[in-house]
Amino acid sequence: MVDQVLVNWEALQAFTKAIFARAGLPEKDAATEAEVLVWANLRGVDSHGVQRIPLYINSIEAGYYNARPNIAVIKETPATLFVEADHAMGPVVTVFAMERVIAKAREVGVGWGLIRNTTHQGAMAYYALMAARQGMAGLAFVCNPPNTAPTGARAAGIHNSPIAIAVPGNQHNPIVLDMATSVVAQGKMQVYIDKGLPIPEGWALDKDGNPTTDPSKAALMLPAGGYKGYGLALLFECLSSIMAGNPLLSPTLLDLENKPPRGTQNSVVVAVNIGLFTDVEGYKDNIDDLAKGIKGLPKQPGVDEILIPGEPEDRVHAQRKAEGIPLPAGTFARLQEVAVKFGVEMPPTL
Repeated sequence: MVDQVLVNWEALQAFTKAIFARAGLPEKDAATEAEVLVWANLRGVDSHGVQRIPLYINSIEAGYYNARPNIAVIKETPATLFVEADHAMGPVVTVFAMERVIAKAREVGVGWGLIRNTTHQGAMAYYALMAARQGMAGLAFVCNPPNTAPTGARAAGIHNSPIAIAVPGNQHNPIVLDMATSVVAQGKMQVYIDKGLPIPEGWALDKDGNPTTDPSKAALMLPAGGYKGYGLALLFECLSSIMAGNPLLSPTLLDLENKPPRGTQNSVVVAVNIGLFTDVEGYKDNIDDLAKGIKGLPKQPGVDEILIPGEPEDRVHAQRKAEGIPLPAGTFARLQEVAVKFGVEMPPTL
């Protein structure tokens, strides 16, 4: 059995906030960063949770992430927003942008935000759900420099750009899809390293383009669904980075001089006002009916339940909020190193 420890989510969030405050973030920004990371752990998305803290701290100290950025709105219309993030912590600028596109959607029906020069944003579902909780449809996607081999290639050519879409229900929780365009998120490599386990076949290639099950040698991700994941990732670059005049794939592919700084991302966040198309409560009722209909379908042999996107995470969230968040021993040890460095007390184990 893999060694792990249980930590209360509130204690872990307070610890995370303290670490980022010591790293130079303003108090409010440190709180946002902590909330988004621990929220991911609560939902079982450990690849985007507190295991990222050491990487984020190293990136701040190396100058790749800006603890006190000059976030600026470059262009704005009633329906659109173009934000220069100045390499802000991803959750900080993405919450900033999503709040504003939700306000735009409330006024004119849709808000479309483009964020340039952000950094890792955590679990993208957090932002899509911000809109869903306001009775809107939410969408968020992101692009990075290449880390994934296009179908048929032995080298990185695309990013495993994630997308999240969320819509509200009434009795049913919001339906939310949050997926990478690779087979799995790259952050799962560190989770498997921390657990001391091999990764399944078909997840990644090593630096020479050969299949590997060693997470420490996983240099290239593989696209989900072959050409489908590859195509989505390519078009996300076209709708985010190239639209922002800040391409992230081609400078690396063509070995151009204007390569983006390490950790750079571009992102799109969208909110759609459902009430301008149909009755919101009726829409939510129809979402409930849709979920009920899907779950009532005949099941394959050996299948106990048909799940709706977001349901597994909702259930893990309820369990971990009550019982604690399990952290692999490797993750806990790396957090201890950060804690010692900043003089912050580790959260007690349960």
